[in-house]
Amino acid sequence: MTRQEISEYIRIQYPRENERCEWKEYKNLKNSLCGHEGDDVVSYVSAISNMNGGAIVIGVQDKTFEVIGIQNFGNYSVESAKAKISEKCRNLPIENLEIDELKANDTGDIVWIVNIPKHKARLPVYAHNKAWQRVGDSLIEIKRERIDSILSELVITEDWSVGIIPQATIDDLDSDAIEKARKEYIIRNPYRKAEISAWSNDKFLDKAKVTINGKITRAALILLGKEESEHFLSPYVACIRWSLRSVGTMQNKDYEILPIPLLLSVDRLYNKVRNVKYRLVRPDSLFPDEMLRYDMFNIREPLNNAIAHQDYTKCARIEVVEYEDSHIIFQNYGEFLPQSVENVVTKDCPESVYRNRFLVEAMRNFNMIETEGGGIKKMFINQRVRLFPMPEYDFSNGKVRVIITGKVIDENFARILTDNPRISLEDIILLDKVQKQKLISDEQVSYLRKKKLIEGRKPHFYLVHKIVSKTKDIVLKSQYIKNRSFDDEYFMNMIIEYLKRFGKASRKDINDLLKNKLSDVLNNSQKTNKIDYLLKKLKKSNVIKVDEKRFWILVS
Repeated sequence: MTRQEISEYIRIQYPRENERCEWKEYKNLKNSLCGHEGDDVVSYVSAISNMNGGAIVIGVQDKTFEVIGIQNFGNYSVESAKAKISEKCRNLPIENLEIDELKANDTGDIVWIVNIPKHKARLPVYAHNKAWQRVGDSLIEIKRERIDSILSELVITEDWSVGIIPQATIDDLDSDAIEKARKEYIIRNPYRKAEISAWSNDKFLDKAKVTINGKITRAALILLGKEESEHFLSPYVACIRWSLRSVGTMQNKDYEILPIPLLLSVDRLYNKVRNVKYRLVRPDSLFPDEMLRYDMFNIREPLNNAIAHQDYTKCARIEVVEYEDSHIIFQNYGEFLPQSVENVVTKDCPESVYRNRFLVEAMRNFNMIETEGGGIKKMFINQRVRLFPMPEYDFSNGKVRVIITGKVIDENFARILTDNPRISLEDIILLDKVQKQKLISDEQVSYLRKKKLIEGRKPHFYLVHKIVSKTKDIVLKSQYIKNRSFDDEYFMNMIIEYLKRFGKASRKDINDLLKNKLSDVLNNSQKTNKIDYLLKKLKKSNVIKVDEKRFWILVS
């Protein structure tokens, strides 16, 4: 290539500087490869890798594409420069680091193009013991939000569900499960009904992406395998355990193990759940609504998500625990990969990230998972329509637990939802936490206070007048007033009036006078402390004092 051809090549391949590309003259490579932090090659390698990877073009004039060439290499060759960069850039995926050398035939000028790989998941790249980021034309130490984004990235692992079981054949699959799979596949693809009906089972299973060229995968056994074929999965486990309990106990009243094929076991489990009719009297109606305790979707969605997200290498069952006339818990092993339920619920296009990608694709084809995503958000909306508490998620101990409640647990909260039909789902989720006395972050507290949705002191928050005032319900309004209570002056006047009338009072007398009038958001200890504060304030103001018999009296 000539000098001009190199310039044109760079103009086409690397047309502009951005977070993926940097042009640098660096005539003296000896001092520029690893020199001043924030301005040398290794700093730019860190910055570009910490985004999505890219390239540094060395030996080209900034903005003009004019080939200047590297003048002083020091002792660096392409290989030794790669070694130096690898040494100085901690966490850099060095196996994908490349340096292309372009030499002009007519002038002898040499340009290096350093091809920089993207950082590995959850591993920011450091140079000079700092992680760097490009902003505008400058490098800065990486911003907090970017480092948090890198640290929360999904680590893509091998897909366990795509594994082939060499000994298994189509005869190890359940014929009823295959027939149901066909019906669901036709529902998903109605325009191909005649074509699908003509397929052999082998062709259908390949088309449905549950087998590979007729070979039986773990996903095929999980969804369609005969119960007696589960030994092919050993030592791994693929089954659902349903348990029935009374609220407040750990003792099972009934239970059943639902084995493969899980495509059929999902229906069997739904039929096990005591989904009886629930009568809900809405505040705006004299007549009760009758509905099933659980929306069918709100049983199938968390169960199918558990099947899709289960870490089958843990050799554990998927657990479904039903508490009579109260709630159902769904539990699977493995992390919740999208990281945040709130993000999934509030995004218009929620992300769908799965551990068992091959299994999930088959589940989509069998109509077990929402095609367009958004299943979790739909569960929240279904609960909101019923005036029931929002689904609860717990990600502790390497498990995902989802609680679906099948009744109103706080009539006041239900009344508020009824009288505020336009309140956002995000606000409902936060208010749901307040009603359940769950901890909320300082940022969430600040947000709710700015919107004038809550009052009270951490952690005892309660619904605010702005919402409560819209309802006509006297009980709810009275609860609000009781929660809000009165100011200090009111209670100090009560103490003074008591002493004027009766002359003296023991501490027990004052406790009896005030405790049931203090805010319900205070516990007993906090109420005692509040009364201590009121008495000390009156004593310090020389209004009351303690006599020789330890009674409180007015100062003469």
